[in-house]
Amino acid sequence: MHRLRALALVGVVVGAAFVPSTASAPRTAAAPPPCSEEPRENPISEFTSYDEMLVELDRIERVSEGRVALAEAGTSNQGRGMMLARVGSGPKVVFITAEIHGNEKTGPDALLDVVDYLGTSDSTAAQRIRDQLTVVAMPKINPDAASLDRRGNDMTWEEAQARFPQLAASPPPWNYITDQRQGDDYSQRPGFDVNRDYHPDLNYQPQPQDFPGSSDSPGWFLSPETQTVRDVYKRLRAEFGAVDTYVDLHHQGACYTVPGTDDFVTMSLSGKFVADPRTPEGSEFAEFADTFRPEYSRQLNVAAYNALQDAAERNPDYGHITLYPQDINLPGTGLGAFQLNGSGAVLFEVRGQTQTLGEQHRETLTRTVHIGLDGILSSIASGEVTRLDPAAYDQIPPTDRGERTLGGQTDIEG
Repeated sequence: MHRLRALALVGVVVGAAFVPSTASAPRTAAAPPPCSEEPRENPISEFTSYDEMLVELDRIERVSEGRVALAEAGTSNQGRGMMLARVGSGPKVVFITAEIHGNEKTGPDALLDVVDYLGTSDSTAAQRIRDQLTVVAMPKINPDAASLDRRGNDMTWEEAQARFPQLAASPPPWNYITDQRQGDDYSQRPGFDVNRDYHPDLNYQPQPQDFPGSSDSPGWFLSPETQTVRDVYKRLRAEFGAVDTYVDLHHQGACYTVPGTDDFVTMSLSGKFVADPRTPEGSEFAEFADTFRPEYSRQLNVAAYNALQDAAERNPDYGHITLYPQDINLPGTGLGAFQLNGSGAVLFEVRGQTQTLGEQHRETLTRTVHIGLDGILSSIASGEVTRLDPAAYDQIPPTDRGERTLGGQTDIEG
C-alpha cells in the first residue's frame, strides 16, 4: 500500500491523562512545547523524492484504468522533467501546484495522494469530482530545489542572461540568492526564489528597465520552472476558457500559534495576494478589473477551512487553522498573477519547513493538506462553494506570529 494512502487508515490516539472533574479548580494552560526556527539538519527521507514521485505517478496512471493521464509539461533548469497529472473530465479546471520551494515537502505527498484517490476510487464523492471537474496537478514545480532541499532553484544569473541577451547589462534581480538562506549556502550554487518570478501579463518578456525589481512588483518569467507553469496555465485557459481555481501548496514558520492559545498553527490559508485592481491601490493592474474575483477566492478558502474544522472532531490538530497575513502585495507570485487573470486562488501554508521540523508530524501535516484540498474540490463539484458566505473568510483567526516581524524577503514564506 502506498504510504500516503495509508494515512486515511491512521486513527487518532489520545494518551491517557488525568482529567480533573468539573468541580476542580480551573487549570492553567500548559506552556507550549519548545519550538525553534533555528535552521538545522533534519531527517527528510520519509518525504517523496523526485525519483520516487516518478515511480508513484507511473503506478497511479497504470492502476487508474485510464482516469489519470501523465505528461512532462517542461523541464527544470537542470533538465528534470516537470510532471503533470490530469484526472477528470468536467468543465471546470482546478490547477494545483506544490513545492515551488524545495524545502516545503508535504504538498507533493498530499497531492500524490489526492491524484491517487481521484484516479482509483469508485466512491460517489470521487466520481462527482471527476464528472464536474478536471483536476490538473503538478506535484514538484521546482524539482532542482527539491533535490537540493532548499528554497531556491539551481540557476545562475549568467544562465538567465544567456537566455535573454537584452539583460546583458542589467543587475541581478532582487530574488537572486547568492548568500546564506534558511540554513543553506548559495555561494557556490546560486539560485532564484522562483515564487517571485511570475508576471500578471502572461506574455511578458523580460525588459532591462524592470530590474532589479522588488517583492511588491511583478516578476519576469526568467526561470524554466515558472515559464512551464505559466504555459500550462495558458493552455488550460485556452482549452477551458478560464482556469476556475488555482491552489499553491507552501510551508511557513514552525512556531506560530492560534491566537489566544498555545496551539501551534497546523496550516494557514489565504485568498489575498494583490491589491484589488478596481481600487486606487491596485490601479497598476486596472486592466484586470473585469477578471478579478476576490469573493470567489474567499469562498474557496472558506470551503477548505470548513472541511478542516469538521475533521478536527477526529484530530484537533486539523482545526488549528489560521489566516495568513493579509497585508501583502505579491503580483510576482503565481497566486497573484493567476488571481488577476480570473482564477479563484488559495494559498496553503503548512507548519514548518525541512530546516525547522524536517519530517516531524509528517502524517498529520500531509493529511491536513489532503483534507483542505478535498474540501475545495468537493465544494466546487457540488456547487456548494458559491453558496458559502465570503464574509466568513474574515472570521478565520489571524496567525499569531509572536515577536516575528515582516520585512525581509524571506519573512513572507510564500
